[in-house]
Amino acid sequence: MTLEQLRIFIAVAEREHVTQAAKALNLTQSATSSAVAALESRYATKLFDRVGRRIILTQAGKLFLAEAKAVVGRAEAAEKVLADLAGLQCGSLTIGTSQTAGNYWLPAIVHTYKARFPGIAVSLQIGNTETVAADVAAGVADLGFIEGEIDDPVLSVTPIADDEMVLVVAPTHPLAKRPLRPMSQIAQASWVVREVGSGTRAVLESAVSKLGIKMRDLDIALELPSNEAVRGAVEAGSGITILSKLVVAASLKAKTLVALDVQLPKRRFFALRHKERYFTRAEREFLAVAAGKPA
Repeated sequence: MTLEQLRIFIAVAEREHVTQAAKALNLTQSATSSAVAALESRYATKLFDRVGRRIILTQAGKLFLAEAKAVVGRAEAAEKVLADLAGLQCGSLTIGTSQTAGNYWLPAIVHTYKARFPGIAVSLQIGNTETVAADVAAGVADLGFIEGEIDDPVLSVTPIADDEMVLVVAPTHPLAKRPLRPMSQIAQASWVVREVGSGTRAVLESAVSKLGIKMRDLDIALELPSNEAVRGAVEAGSGITILSKLVVAASLKAKTLVALDVQLPKRRFFALRHKERYFTRAEREFLAVAAGKPA
């Protein structure tokens, strides 16, 4: 049994698809199938059932998947120690990030980091706050950056940057044309919101509460899975929303959105890392760049 066989098995198991796993690993389909077949043959254990064109994990495969991930995780941890000893000349970082941070804040930070440490490969995995926290806790991501606070005893959670929030509407929306906007009018408007579990949704819930509005009283016209979808729906006139100024800056400049003069609390971006995992120099340097510390 080799680490390469384990990595291939994990890729196939997570996707339940040989072709997709082969593509992700940059291998041929035959090499991928052969690695799985070699494991099954050597240990006389069936890891997958073939159901039509699909493959699904057997019970033995499910049990083996957890062990395989643990072994590969330990091997990757060992590689990180060696990368530290190499003085950041080589290595990799997997960063889990929620949408606003990943799409609008982190790209410039990654660019700065790569300029300082070109030998470190950086991979961004974008999800919502809950999935990022779960990935860091499971060791799938080395670091996480989220827009909402999270309570997990295995995670170190550190505030790292501020993010300004704005209440926006389309220029044709009735609220955009009124100089005075009582909270009752804002509360009665149709809203476009992110999904539960996202940092943006959590901030919206907190913000409307501080405005004296109850979430259960809101008329939620649309609940969408991305900031870009929410922004597009509001530009089209589907309702109003609260988003990061980072997300709507270009729309405000182009005047396809209007920011209402409503004071909203700033939110913070938080950095996540696992408390018990080895804290590599590559990770420490990335956090330093994210915090704006000079080289």
